[in-house]
Amino acid sequence: MTDLIIVGDRVLLEAQDGEKQTDAGLLLPATVTEKEKVGTGRVVRVGPGHVMPNPEYSEGEPWTERQDSLARDLPLQAQPGDFAYYLRNESIEIDYQGKTYYIVQHNAILALSRPDPQDISHILEDLFDET
Repeated sequence: MTDLIIVGDRVLLEAQDGEKQTDAGLLLPATVTEKEKVGTGRVVRVGPGHVMPNPEYSEGEPWTERQDSLARDLPLQAQPGDFAYYLRNESIEIDYQGKTYYIVQHNAILALSRPDPQDISHILEDLFDET
């Protein structure tokens, strides 16, 4: 998975959708849950962030070297290992190395659930062991 690079403000999710059980105990197949507007998934990778102008950039004197770049990336709020609720119609499904993933822009993520720092290492190991 190290050769897959996510660009810009996009997030790679491993879908956690599938069969769901209702309160009454009925199992809903994945084809029924696919029609819902909100999907869920585990964040696998994130892009570098939103590109924005660098406020510290100055052209300075013509004979000096520029020290700062014209633009910089504003990091994303999502982190690998987070559990995300996202707008399903904003996602793009891809198959990579035999697994199905979704790529969504960061603004299509509605909410994040972040595990405790002690649990995050186990979640990340499970994500990367499968690939």
